[in-house]
Amino acid sequence: MERERHSKVKFVLDNMKGYKLLYLITLLGAVTYNALQLVVPHFTQRILDEFLIGEQARQNLADHKELLYRLILAMVLLTLLRTTIVYLTCMGTEVVSQRALYRIRTHLFRKIEYQDMKFYGTYRTGDLMTRVTGDLDAIRHMIAWVIRTIVESLALMGAVAIYFFYMDWRLTLCLFAIAPFIFIIVILFRNKVAPRHRELREKMAQMNTAAQENISGNRVVKAFAREDYEIEKFDKCNREYSKTNRKTAMTWLTYFPYVETFANLMPIVLLVVGGIFIIRQEITMGQYVAFSGLIWAIANPMRMLGNIMNEFQRFAAASDKVMEIYYSEPEIVDLPDAIDHPERLKGKIEFKDVSFQYSDGKFPVLHDVNFTVEPGETVAIMGETGCGKTTLIQLIPRFFEPTRGHVYIDGVDVRKYKLHQLRKNIGLATQDVLLYSDTIDSNIAYGDPRIKPEEVEKFARYSAAADFISKMPERYETVVGERGVGLSGGQKQRISLARALAVRPAILILDDTTSAVDMETEKQIQHSLRELDFPCTKIIIAQRISTTKFADKILVIQNGCIAECGTHDELVARGGYYSSLVKLQTGEDEQIRAEVKGAEEVKPVEVKGAEEVKPAEVKGAEEVKPAETKETEGASAVDGKGGEA
Repeated sequence: MERERHSKVKFVLDNMKGYKLLYLITLLGAVTYNALQLVVPHFTQRILDEFLIGEQARQNLADHKELLYRLILAMVLLTLLRTTIVYLTCMGTEVVSQRALYRIRTHLFRKIEYQDMKFYGTYRTGDLMTRVTGDLDAIRHMIAWVIRTIVESLALMGAVAIYFFYMDWRLTLCLFAIAPFIFIIVILFRNKVAPRHRELREKMAQMNTAAQENISGNRVVKAFAREDYEIEKFDKCNREYSKTNRKTAMTWLTYFPYVETFANLMPIVLLVVGGIFIIRQEITMGQYVAFSGLIWAIANPMRMLGNIMNEFQRFAAASDKVMEIYYSEPEIVDLPDAIDHPERLKGKIEFKDVSFQYSDGKFPVLHDVNFTVEPGETVAIMGETGCGKTTLIQLIPRFFEPTRGHVYIDGVDVRKYKLHQLRKNIGLATQDVLLYSDTIDSNIAYGDPRIKPEEVEKFARYSAAADFISKMPERYETVVGERGVGLSGGQKQRISLARALAVRPAILILDDTTSAVDMETEKQIQHSLRELDFPCTKIIIAQRISTTKFADKILVIQNGCIAECGTHDELVARGGYYSSLVKLQTGEDEQIRAEVKGAEEVKPVEVKGAEEVKPAEVKGAEEVKPAETKETEGASAVDGKGGEA
């Protein structure tokens, strides 16, 4: 997905909105308490030089004992003050990081929710989950620890350097001569570890995707007894992640001994050079003790450079992925001149010269599609698998935009409507049903949470779901489980249909919604759809003739075009694809008759132990007229997909 480059610093600061001042105060606190690190060594130096080992120590101890007490008291109080500032600073950075994390996660989820279908076809679910969990934690850690640690290290080194230069600049330069070597090692480490963190992040996303897909598809796994295969597949992802994690960790461990070696040279330099200066009486013992007491303040930040750089590269890899979604924009949005149409639509649909091709496809899925649906009409769409039926209906609510041509509703191009208002007028139920892990009542009322319980029951009756719901332990308060795991396919489809009807749509789109229900239930649903208590244009994708025969208009899609259009009787008389499908499903096809006749000629004696069937009985069964079959509503034996009716 194309996106402009955004600064990581700006990204972090933008999400501290309302807390920037607090964060600045915490960083100033970090500078303050690190400057106060000089208190103990400074007072220790004065106590040693003035009251313990100095030339005037005995005299000072006798004459200025109260100064000694004041120095000790000041050292204790300033230490307590430093401890308090440390606590408040840590709490402040944690508050800011958690607020920023909440803000980013909320914005990120909002971005994901408003994306279009192309986005969901590009990004894997496991990858998106990684972005809103592990990647965000890396950003939080950056705000709460990494930035504060950098400020602390710089403040501590700066304060100590000033103090050291004040005491003796020559010894200070000797100690800091080691720093360039450590910086070179850290830069080499950064160049090596950066790609490792990007690779580590990708391996984590792959592992999360494998886990998510396996858990979601657990029924398929068990149906094919593929538990061992899935365990092995996940173990492979886990091993790759673990291997990459080890490589990343070993990268730092490879460079750490060199950093540690140079950092440990500082006490040796102090011992040698400082010892010479003491012998020459160029520094006092108190100054040497002060140098010795604060040398860790130079060595530790240098040791921390590696960890800081490691965490910074982790943040860089994670923030790139988060910012990719954070700053992304959907392609299908409200136009600047979109009309405001809060009223209910009438439901007239027009396709004019509509063609569509997926961005990653080589050939058009639809081309030159033209048809009109009047308000209140029922239009059935049929065709072979992959001919473009579902793509066609997805152009109505603007899940996709036509590559060429226009889709109109009530004479207005759908692109002129505001997306929210357009989709509020469309009820959609698909064959692949998603129910939320909530009550049946909440699932049906999902599109309009304000509807009353009696209305929920009414729409359940429309979809023929009321009977099985009434038999459940808690009726409409029954929790269906994740994705409706506790329900059959037909039950889920009926709840999905009730959910689509509950918004009282001006346009109802059913994508093979009754494929998993029995013929009697389908007949009941068809009757309910004809008797709705609100005006509604219906677009129905179906393969059963029993579903399409009562439609006002039937469209047959072949190779992305409308090959046939008309009523049931008109298309049967025309003798095309639809007519062949009618013959296939009603048993009039000559090939099927031949197969049936061949099956009848099997002699009863060939089936051992079977009861003999009299030829007269079989013959009587053959004499059922096609016209009688046609007049029997919902009597088709095989649907268009070859499934059981």
